[in-house]
Amino acid sequence: MFKVAVIEDDQPTSNQLKEWILAARPGIQVDQWFNRDDAEVAIAREAYNLVTLDIELGRERHAGVAIINAINKTGRGTPVLVVSAMPAAIYRSIMKALDAWDYLQKTTFGEADFIDTFLEILRAARDRDHGAAGKASDVPSDELSLDPIRQSTPLWRGKRVNLPLTAQRILATLYQRRGEVVSYDDLFQVVKSGRNRDNIRKHISTIREAFRELDENFDGIENVPMRGFRWSARALAGGGK
Repeated sequence: MFKVAVIEDDQPTSNQLKEWILAARPGIQVDQWFNRDDAEVAIAREAYNLVTLDIELGRERHAGVAIINAINKTGRGTPVLVVSAMPAAIYRSIMKALDAWDYLQKTTFGEADFIDTFLEILRAARDRDHGAAGKASDVPSDELSLDPIRQSTPLWRGKRVNLPLTAQRILATLYQRRGEVVSYDDLFQVVKSGRNRDNIRKHISTIREAFRELDENFDGIENVPMRGFRWSARALAGGGK
């Protein structure tokens, strides 16, 4: 049986997340924890398939950080989905550095977005645990390295690229078809919600910003007017140096 931990100090929010999880996958065991101490005891005792947690629990502003560290110490590789009111622009990269798999900011997503993200993480974790084909290949450090199983560790020139799952899927599609124009319609198949051009452009902007945090001259994603986007030859050649 799949086991999920919901670590959230607000009872109504915790119940809402549990309800959505059960709607997405009926029969899952959902354990609810409301403070850091109880959560850490449960993490040490239970082998959860996924943990969703808030960063701030009660008066502990960064309790979630401590819990993620406790999860990492177990060595189980448990996927973590952070659901927090903390600004995503600030905290997403911090959570990625701690190996959280994705970050959803409260008030900016609904049931469909949560369920899509939740199921995507479960599938990725299942594929990883079953040893599915397609693990990250050995590539030179000046190229892009994608891990379709772990999904949380794309590397550019040997450095982690901090991206949410949807942006990672778009990046993987562009890179798999590098040198080709990937149309908006093709990219619509990658995103779970917001299938419109403005949303795709926002994701592309997020990807570019993440790369430019590592290389301010990065210019590897071309906008092809009226058609879509392309991972360009400049990126393959190490453009931007």
